[in-house]
Amino acid sequence: MMEQFKHALFYTAIGKYSIVVVQLLVQAVLSRILTPAEYGIVAAVNIFLVFFQLLADFGIGPAVIQNKSLNKRELNDIFSFSLYVAVGLAVVFFFLGYPMSDFYGNPVYIAISRILAIAVFFYGVLVVPQSILLREKNFRLVNITTVTGALVSGVISIGLALLGFSYYAIIIGNTARAFIMFVIFYIKTETKISLKFNWGPLKKIFAFSRNQFLFNFINYFSRNLDNLLIGRYFSASALAYYDKAYQVSLYPNQVLTSLVTSVIHPILSDYEDEKERIKRVYLRISNLLATLGMPLSIFLFFAAEEVILFLFGGQWDGSVAAFQILALSIWIQMILSSTGGIFQSGNRTDLLLLSGILSTAFNITGIVIGILMGQIEYVAGFLVLAFSLNFIQANYLLMIKMFKSSLLEFFKVLTKPVILAVMQAGAFWLLPELPLNNFFSLVVKGLVFVVVWIIGLFITGEFKRLKLELQRARGIKE
Repeated sequence: MMEQFKHALFYTAIGKYSIVVVQLLVQAVLSRILTPAEYGIVAAVNIFLVFFQLLADFGIGPAVIQNKSLNKRELNDIFSFSLYVAVGLAVVFFFLGYPMSDFYGNPVYIAISRILAIAVFFYGVLVVPQSILLREKNFRLVNITTVTGALVSGVISIGLALLGFSYYAIIIGNTARAFIMFVIFYIKTETKISLKFNWGPLKKIFAFSRNQFLFNFINYFSRNLDNLLIGRYFSASALAYYDKAYQVSLYPNQVLTSLVTSVIHPILSDYEDEKERIKRVYLRISNLLATLGMPLSIFLFFAAEEVILFLFGGQWDGSVAAFQILALSIWIQMILSSTGGIFQSGNRTDLLLLSGILSTAFNITGIVIGILMGQIEYVAGFLVLAFSLNFIQANYLLMIKMFKSSLLEFFKVLTKPVILAVMQAGAFWLLPELPLNNFFSLVVKGLVFVVVWIIGLFITGEFKRLKLELQRARGIKE
C-alpha cells in the first residue's frame, strides 16, 4: 500500500501544487484588472454552477472508484447515463439566467447562464472518464490534465480581461477548462457511448452513489448558503470580499490536505474490510495535518492583512477582517476534508451522509445568524463556530461508530500540535508592529513562523515523527 501511496502522492503533489501556483498567479493578475463588483457577479453565478456540477456527478464518480467489479461495458453504460443527464442539466442551466436575474435583481445573469450551460455539459460528461482513471490509479494523467486545464483557463481569462471582457473573461475561461479536461479524459479512457441504455450497472452502484450524492447535496447547501444570502441581501462587492477571504482560507487545503485526501479513497478502497488499518492511516494523517495546520492558522491570523493586500492589491482591504477570522478554522477544515475519503474507504457512506446532515444543520444556523447580524465578519465568525462543532461530530462518527474506538484516541494525536500553535501565538503576540510595506512585513512574519515552528518540532519531538512519515512515504515498511 505504501508504494501505491508514494506513486499517487508524487503525481498528485505535482498537480496540486502546480494548480495552486497557477490559480494564485491568475487571481493576482485578474484581481488587479477586475473590480470587486465584477468578481461578485462571478461568485454569485458560481454558486449555481457548482450545484449543477453536483447534480451531474450524482455520486457516480466515487461509486465507480469504489466498485472494482464493473467491467468495460458497464462503465460505458454508466458513462452514457451521465451523458444524458449532462445534456438535460445544460438545457436547464441555459434558461436558469431568468430566475437568477430576478433573484439578484441584475439582468446580466441571462447571458452568463447561456455561456456556462456549455461548461455544465462538459463538467457532467467528464465525471465517469476521470473516475475511471482514478480507479486505475492513473494519477499522473489526471493531474497533468487538470493542470493543463487550469493553465489554459488562466491564459484565456487574463487575455479577455485585458481586452475588456469584464466578468465574461472568467466565465469563458472556466468553460474552456471543462472542455479541455473532458476531451483528454475521454480520449485516454476510450469510453464509448451506448445508445441502448442498460440500468443494470447503475443498480450495482446505487446504494453507494445514493448516500454519496445525498451527502454532497446536503453539504452543498451548508457550504454555499453564505454566498447565496450575502449576494442576495448585501451587495456584489460584499460577496466578492467575503468570497475572496473564504477562497484564500481554502488554499492551505489545496496545498497541504488535498495532496493526501485526493488519493485516500482510490488507495484505501482496496482495504474496506480492514478498519484497523484505515484507522491507523487516519490518525497519522490527522497528526500530520494538525502539526502543519494549527501553527499555520495562527500565522495567517496575525498576517491576514499582508497576505490579502500582497496577493490581490489595495482594493481588496474589505476581505482582511473576514479572512483573519476564517484563518482560525484552517486546521479544522484541513482535518475535516480528510474524513470523507475515510468514510468512503470503509464503505460507510451512511455515516458520511449523517455527518453531512449534521454539518448542514450547524453551518446553516451559523450562516443565518451571521446574515441577520448584517456583516460578513459575523458570517465568518459563526461559520468558524459551526466548523468546530462539525469537527467534533465527524470524528465521533469515525472513531466511535466506524472504528469502535474512542475520541480520546483521536485527541491524543492533537496534543503536540496544540503546543506548536501556542508557541506561534506567543511569538506573534510579542512581535512589535513592523514599519514595513506589505511584502517585507509578510517576509518577516513568515520567517518568524518557520523558525518558531522548527524549534517547536524539536521541543515536542514531532521532528522525529515527521522524519518517520517521510521514510514511510519513501516506501519503508508501514
